[in-house]
Amino acid sequence: MKKLILLTAMAAMALVLSNCSGSKKLAATPKLNFESNLKAVVMSECAPCHIPAKGGNKKPYDNYANVKTDIDEIIRRIEMNPGERGFMPFRKTTKLSDSTIALFKQWRADGVLEN
Repeated sequence: MKKLILLTAMAAMALVLSNCSGSKKLAATPKLNFESNLKAVVMSECAPCHIPAKGGNKKPYDNYANVKTDIDEIIRRIEMNPGERGFMPFRKTTKLSDSTIALFKQWRADGVLEN
């Protein structure tokens, strides 16, 4: 019985150690980019105020350059609570979903890529 337990423990240890090799690489998670991951969210959540055809004189966020420049401020404001001065989206009474806010943060963490 002791031999069986010892053999099982050794097999389990060998399996664990074989998967700890530094030569194996983990599958890379694709980085987010503006065109594929963020633009549609900006167009739906920041409209009509920050979309030029509808937004009047607000800074347009339908383009990569402006969103990249303002990403820290955008994140700061979408994390605020409704009723706080500067809360965005301005006309809404609820915050964006946690997953939407996380998308903006992840895009920033990934390096604010365009494509």
